[in-house]
Amino acid sequence: MTVAITRLDLSPMALRERAARATDAKISRRLLAIALVLEGWSRRDAAEACAMDRQTLRDWVHRYNGLGPEGLGDAPRRNGPPPRLSASQQAQIAAWVRQGPDLERDGVVRWRCVDLQRRIETEFAVTLHETSISRLLRRLKFTRVQPRPYHPKKDAAAQDIFKKNFAGLVAAAIPATAARKPIEVWFADEARVGQKGTLTYVWAERGSRPLAVRDNRHDSAYLFGAVCPERCIGAAIIMPAVNSEAMAEHLREISTQVAPGAHAVLVLDGAGWHQAGERLPVPDNISLLSLPPYSPELNPVENIWQFLRGNFLSHQVWNSYDEILAACRNAWNKFMQMPEQIASITQRDWIKAVIG
Repeated sequence: MTVAITRLDLSPMALRERAARATDAKISRRLLAIALVLEGWSRRDAAEACAMDRQTLRDWVHRYNGLGPEGLGDAPRRNGPPPRLSASQQAQIAAWVRQGPDLERDGVVRWRCVDLQRRIETEFAVTLHETSISRLLRRLKFTRVQPRPYHPKKDAAAQDIFKKNFAGLVAAAIPATAARKPIEVWFADEARVGQKGTLTYVWAERGSRPLAVRDNRHDSAYLFGAVCPERCIGAAIIMPAVNSEAMAEHLREISTQVAPGAHAVLVLDGAGWHQAGERLPVPDNISLLSLPPYSPELNPVENIWQFLRGNFLSHQVWNSYDEILAACRNAWNKFMQMPEQIASITQRDWIKAVIG
């Protein structure tokens, strides 16, 4: 006997077309079986032709009658027991992690799985293994990262105002002689690179702590770097010290990279050697714009230093000043050959608002 199909809004041909477009092979077989039944095949023959038994076909026909083709997919399966923490409890844990622990209440200055284990047991009367808490944090999109340091005098409100008014600040920094010229936004900063270098994260087996070489000498050089996020280009020099004379050389190098006929607004921090004056002459095609105090995170060049140290300048020993110079030069030149990486690291929405 055939199976009674009460939903007749789709013809067998339409069902076959849907089966051909289906990305799930099981849904495709179910659609074809129902099409065969509509064409007059018996339940046994239609089931055998689509690699299922008669009872299974009967069940799928009932699903089709009630829900149409959308009802032929597999219902979501739950693996294992239900979660011991509700969605609202998991959201609360995520809020704890974002806010960080309170030293007086929690007894620690950073969360460990064992600390969260105690807090969860106290707040929700649920006991979880530390491994379960680690998996929970990863499901909540958390991972272990090294915090970025900030100055205690940082003013978040001033930073927000700077970003919101960035277009107006750029316009105010442009002299009248450059009012009709194309405007480029550049960012500049300096980084010390030396024998007493840095270490970065590496992959290693759990429970191990691999060795990494680190020199204890103190010879160093300073890499002056600047980048234009919109054009994905940069300009850099290497100097033995940071002072106004070195910064003047860097400004001259940046001015050679500004597009012909354009004017650059160079955004930098408030260091003493960044102050325009007799000791720091500024080229005619550049204007300086200072960041808010204690706001290095607004400067994309800070992220460039992190990338260079993490990929080119860590885990090395340089036996001479010339080797340091060569390492700085090679690292910067390699980075300048990565326009997609430059864009990814340096572009910000509040910067694009000026260009747009």
